[in-house]
Order: sequence, then C-alpha cells, then structure tokens
Amino acid sequence: MRCPFCGSEDSQVKDSRPSDENAAIRRRRICADCGGRFTTFERVQLRELTVLKRSGRKVLFDRDKLSKSISVAMRKRPIEPERIDRLVSGLVRQLESSGETEITSAEIGELVMAALRELDPVAYVRFASVYRDFRDAADFHSVLRELASDTLEPLDLNERFGTPALDKIVSQKKH
Repeated sequence: MRCPFCGSEDSQVKDSRPSDENAAIRRRRICADCGGRFTTFERVQLRELTVLKRSGRKVLFDRDKLSKSISVAMRKRPIEPERIDRLVSGLVRQLESSGETEITSAEIGELVMAALRELDPVAYVRFASVYRDFRDAADFHSVLRELASDTLEPLDLNERFGTPALDKIVSQKKH
C-alpha cells in the first residue's frame, strides 16, 4: 500500500480488525521509509458498477462520492458517522447485488432519497434540494407537504415556520 505522506510502496500492517459490521477490514499501517501512520479499509466488491449520467456519459461508481453527498445532507444532524457509513455500505451492497453492471444516476438518487427519508427528514429535504435541483420555495414546499402527508399527525407548516407563512411565500413567488 502506497504511503500517503511520502509515496513509498513499503508499509507494514500494525493492526487489523473487522469493521463496518464485518463488511470491511480496517488496517493500521506504518510506512517503513518515513514512519507515517495511516489507516486503510479493505472491502469486498461484488462487481464493477458503471453509472450512466443524465448527460449520457458513463463513469465508474464512486463509493466516496456517494458517501460525501450523504454526509453533506447529514451535516450538523444528530446522526453518528458510523450510522452514515452503515447506510452507505447498505446502499452499495444493494446496488452491487442488483445484478446490473450499469445503473443510472437517477436510480442511485432515488435509493438515497428513500434511505434518507426513513433516517432523517431534514437530510432528506437537503438531499432532495440538490438532487431534484430545487429552484424556488415552491419546490421545498411540495417536498415538505409530501413529508407531512406521510406522518400520522399532519404538520402545520404555517405554524412551524412562522410569519410570513410558507404558503404566503410560495404564492408570492408564483405571481
């Protein structure tokens, strides 16, 4: 494994243990040349996935990109980083075990949306705003209404968001 500090190929594994609910192996390494310490993860990859972008371009699936986009949506939310890692691992396993080698970015986005909707509604709205390319308050309003209709108790958005009421903001934007 190449050292991230000096680029040397010579490193030793000092500690190795299961991680991510036994879906990965975490290895602590030390560089033989510079003495730098770093951690690597080894994961099983069931198949190479190719993502078909909206533009028609094809790129290799990037787990880190998925993880970063979910982490951005979860920023400052009361969710432990380990839970986010488990969510990402579960989504990747779901994608890899689908039997497909090519998956659209829209399918990935919908899987993430469904997972975030269950885990944290605020993160869901944040992710939706980027994924669905929200342009104005009406876009947020429709997602909040959709979330509110799924709950047992109807959510009064006007009361929740105060004055000026969200409905008023949305109706002003339409004119």
